[in-house]
Formats: sequence, C-alpha cells, structure tokens
Amino acid sequence: MRERHLNILVLALLAAVPLWAYVSDEPFTITLSTKVAILALAGVGLNFALGLGGLVSLGHAMFFGIGGYAMGILASHAQSYTPIYDGLFVLEGTKSMLVIWLVAVLAGAMAALVIGALSLRTTGVYFIMITLAFGQMFYYFTISWPAYGGEDGLSIYVRNGFPGLNTLDPIQFFALCYGILLIALYFFWRLERAPFGLVLKASRQNPLRVTTVGLGVYRIQLIAFVMSGAVTALAGALFADLNRFVSPSMFSWQTSGEIMIFVILGGIARLCGPVIGAAVFILLEQILGDLSQFWHIYLGMLLLVVVLFAKGGLTGLITRRGAS
Repeated sequence: MRERHLNILVLALLAAVPLWAYVSDEPFTITLSTKVAILALAGVGLNFALGLGGLVSLGHAMFFGIGGYAMGILASHAQSYTPIYDGLFVLEGTKSMLVIWLVAVLAGAMAALVIGALSLRTTGVYFIMITLAFGQMFYYFTISWPAYGGEDGLSIYVRNGFPGLNTLDPIQFFALCYGILLIALYFFWRLERAPFGLVLKASRQNPLRVTTVGLGVYRIQLIAFVMSGAVTALAGALFADLNRFVSPSMFSWQTSGEIMIFVILGGIARLCGPVIGAAVFILLEQILGDLSQFWHIYLGMLLLVVVLFAKGGLTGLITRRGAS
C-alpha cells in the first residue's frame, strides 16, 4: 500500500468512527476519538522537531502542560469572576477558546524560544537530558503552586466556548479538534517540502555541510523547536478542555515519553505517523487495560518489535518503506 493511500485511510477512519458512534449513541467512543485527535496533534508538534530536525526532546510535556495551564488559569478566573491581575491595569480571565488558543500558542512558543536557545547549545544525550530537566522543573513548580490547585490540579466546570459551536456536544468538539489536526498535518506536509523543511532535514543529516554553505544550523533548529512547542501547547489546551481539568501530570516525563511513543510507533517523520501511534496507544490502553493493570508491558513489547523490525514505524511496516 502506498503511504499516501494509508494516510487517507487513517484520516477517513478517524472521522468515520465518531460519526458511527454518534449515530449509534456511543458518546464514550466519540470522546476516545477526540482524545486520539488531540494526542496526535501533540505528536505532530514533536514530529516537527524530532522527525524533521532530529531533535530528541524528552521535555515536550512542558509545552503540553503550558497549553493546559493557559486554559486552566484563564478559564478558572472567568469562572470565579476574579481578575488574573488587578494593578496598573486589569487582566480578566476568558472562556473563549480562540483567545485561550492564542495565549497557549504564544506561551508555548515563548517557552520553547528560551528553552531551545539554551538546550540547542548542546547535542545528543546532553540535549535529551537538558530538555528532560526543564520539563521536570515545570512539573515540580506546578506541584508547589497552590494558587492553581498545586498537586491536586485545577477543575473547570463548563467547557470553553467556540463561536457557532456547542462545544459541550461531543461530536461538535471532536469536529473542532479534528479540523485543527488536519490543519497541523497540512502545515507539516507543506513545511516538509518547503526550502526551510529541506534545510532542516539537511541540518539533521549533515550539520557541518549546512554550516559550510553559510546557513546557521542553530537558528534553523531553534525556529523548528519554537514551532514544535507552539503546536504541542495548542494540543495541551485542547486536552485540558476535553477533560475540563489540568494537573502537574501534564508536565511529567511520562507524558513526554508517551508523546514520543506516538511518533516512534507510527513512524518518525511520517505525515500520519503520530495519528497512527496515538490511535494504537489509545486502543491498547482500552483493550489491554481491561485485561491487566500491567498493560504497559504489552505496549513495551510492541514498541520493541517496532524499533527492532520496523524502522519506519507501523507506517513503514504497512507501506514496506523503511525509515526516511
């Protein structure tokens, strides 16, 4: 099967399953499909840095958490009718998804700019460790942040609003998340073929040669890291809206590991690799989770098989095309 046909099939299935669930009155299945779309979006964000740029970040949960807390802080203040800041000017909370997404994307991009500027001065295992360290710093900071729930997290009673949609309706909220995922995938597809994407891939394969022709590898990788952080933060805001809850676990290294699993399982640098990885992960969580509380063992075995025998992930296995 050609990869393009597989991508169309995967995206069609992701749209068809919740439509079937809507007709069959299965709201839980719609919620699971929404979760797949949001986690796939986080995987697409990581794929910018990991797939195209070769940046193995083990701290992407911090961007996911920043997006989640951007939603939680803005919505909680709007919910309690208390300003976020009341000094020289008054800063109010909001229940508007458009404003929350903008804040989440900007906050994620700003954090990625600062963290990337420091982390990209290292390479290899040092880059992995410094991104992990930043992620854990955010994790422990939110645990000790009592104003927004501390270790217990923060609950939002009503999902935020989007113009023209009833976001409390599961199928309409799924359509919103699915639409954003499609936009992100289209952006990834265009970026991969654009001159910037080609230079980014060249920076991953041979940074010395890229430097020799007068291009700045550090600046190229930093731009990719910022874009990656912004997309992952948007996914975090949607995930918090889905659950109407944010907690420090969104910043944990386990969350970073899960986002990376989506990409590796589906196929690194593959357009729909994160979508396939997220769907398989959620399916295993639901099916094997009912059989055993140690379902992560089976997930680990599957990941081992993929890494050892399918270098291009499940996408490469199905299309019989190795790692790109």
